[in-house]
Amino acid sequence: MHTSPWIIAWLLLLQGCTAEQLQRATSPRTDIRDCSTNPPYLPSTVTETTARLAALRGAMKAHSIDAYIVPATDAHMSEYIAERDSRLGWVTGFTGSAGTGVVTLDKAALWTDSRYWTQAERQMDCNWELQRTTWIESIGLWILEAVPAGGNVSLDPFLFSIDTWNSYSEALHGSGRTLLPIETNLVDQVWGDQRPPPASSKIYSLPAEFTGSSWQEKVAGIRQQMEQHVRNPTAVLLSGLEETAWLFNLRGDDIPYNPVFYSYTLLTSTNIRLFVDETRLTAEARQSLQAGCPGPLCVELQEYGQVRAHVRDYAQGNVTIWLGTEYTTYGLYGIIPQEKLLEDSYSPVMVAKAVKNAKEQELLRAAHVRDAVVVIQYLLWLEKMVPQGLVDEFSGARHVDALRWAQEHSRGPSFESISASGLNAALAHYSPSNVSSRKLSVDEMYLSDTGGQYLDGTTDITRTMHWGVPTPFQKEAYTRVLMGNIDLSRLIFPTNTAGRTVESFARQALWEVGLNYGHGTGHGIGNFLSVHEWPVGFQSNNIPLMKGMFTSIEPGYYRDGEFGIRIEDVALVVEAQTKQHQTGEKPFLTFEVVSLVPYDRNLIDVSLLSQEQIQYLNTYYKTIRERVGPELQSQQLEEEYRWLQRNTEPFVQSSAGTAAATLCVLATTSLISALLTELQA
Repeated sequence: MHTSPWIIAWLLLLQGCTAEQLQRATSPRTDIRDCSTNPPYLPSTVTETTARLAALRGAMKAHSIDAYIVPATDAHMSEYIAERDSRLGWVTGFTGSAGTGVVTLDKAALWTDSRYWTQAERQMDCNWELQRTTWIESIGLWILEAVPAGGNVSLDPFLFSIDTWNSYSEALHGSGRTLLPIETNLVDQVWGDQRPPPASSKIYSLPAEFTGSSWQEKVAGIRQQMEQHVRNPTAVLLSGLEETAWLFNLRGDDIPYNPVFYSYTLLTSTNIRLFVDETRLTAEARQSLQAGCPGPLCVELQEYGQVRAHVRDYAQGNVTIWLGTEYTTYGLYGIIPQEKLLEDSYSPVMVAKAVKNAKEQELLRAAHVRDAVVVIQYLLWLEKMVPQGLVDEFSGARHVDALRWAQEHSRGPSFESISASGLNAALAHYSPSNVSSRKLSVDEMYLSDTGGQYLDGTTDITRTMHWGVPTPFQKEAYTRVLMGNIDLSRLIFPTNTAGRTVESFARQALWEVGLNYGHGTGHGIGNFLSVHEWPVGFQSNNIPLMKGMFTSIEPGYYRDGEFGIRIEDVALVVEAQTKQHQTGEKPFLTFEVVSLVPYDRNLIDVSLLSQEQIQYLNTYYKTIRERVGPELQSQQLEEEYRWLQRNTEPFVQSSAGTAAATLCVLATTSLISALLTELQA
């Protein structure tokens, strides 16, 4: 075969691609399952589920159930759950934090969003279909095809929110299939004595210096809202674990990385009932709760498992119960007569918790300064160790976790550290293990998404690095992600603007060149509570942005099988100093970024940045120096202080035009096309 000169030219261009990049372009992937082969190819990360599915189907037959729906949450609608509640993970092998499984007598399928598609392909065996969506309509259509008319579709009503139950009911309405709640959880039944035991650690009071106000003041504020509400509710029912923890200034350890404990609260105008395992309360916590007994500020302790019976009894009276539908399960909601319900998406406690007072704001700022010290220590350590080939993903995650534990007021990481090199970074929520961990290399991008729990606040920060020579496309993609982060962070917007209204500012620079990312742009964050704190953020079911809220801002870009980029900061919503600020107009809002770690200069193409973006970066870097520099010196971290000075040097506007990007990708595509043409000739 004669090879034309221009194909040879493309081959020369490809010399700029690394051997590893070329190998990936031509070799089959070994990190994900392949169910099309005989026998199927399964990587070592897969969980064998044949026996588990057989046991579950046996239980389904015993209850005359044709399809059983398994969610990824617990009885409190928690995003992060205890291992004991990881029913979806046990039956599928998939450990992502979002997903729904459906098992019929001869099929099984998992639905999850784009953050977890590759992870699911790595963890599930071929008993499971992967459905690349989370829409309940899609689940309903699949069930209608898999279950014949007259069949029973069942679920545990204490694991599904009111809205989710209603969505399934609507999807199956008029189809001849019956949606049947069953309070015996079938996964728990077949899991048996292998299921992890319930939590037993102590529930304790948060020291007063780390709280924004006393629990009595918080209760008084909620009762005032009850009095002022047009419906005059007589009680507020709290099901979300963060709600009770925040209201009473209590913390626990029932869910990894989340200082919460299993509980419910029924707050009325005259009494307070806390449903909890009271044997786990410290003496100090019990004293705090019952110091006002008897009286309206006396907390009556009830057994955790008695909440349903107690709410049913209370609902028999002349009452109106105020609850948030996002965190109340259908099983609890269904026992309250409709005419006695006052429903909002979120309870008044959830909304009050989202708006931090001045003391809470200062506590969170202080936590982020110490957390910046941790990340700077880690980045300096990586710069030294990675070129020597001494770090893998798992050891890196362990190291940054250890650095956090060493800081004042630390209670460890706020989630399982995401330490992802090369193609693993394309999984938005990848976490390494000691049996599957890539070595970090100067030839690949590295994504580190980590956070800390401190008594004064919760942190979450992502930085993406490259210690060698990034490709033009990697550099442009990173810069555009950074541009999106900057554009949203410096935005000025009216009070009560919905986050979803401004979210596209984080995507605009990517959209301009046809790129995007498949996850949300941000989430709220707590004061020593959950790292993902609802209802703050940029999604359609978040409440409008208000002064005093904290949210992450985290655009990204992911190329499956190659690399991933995310830049995440936490920001406080503050009043903007606009020209009309002093004229009596209603104040506008903007963000104050409280994450204080510089970005990777090696990945920034300054020529792509506007003058305003460069000015923002320089101002941000000046703030980092002023706030973090003294803390580094006070901790006698002089080498880290010098690193900070180097990496926060001001940027200068580049006059050079943008170089042609993605030559390697273009060359690969064109070469393959040309070779196919010649082979066909």
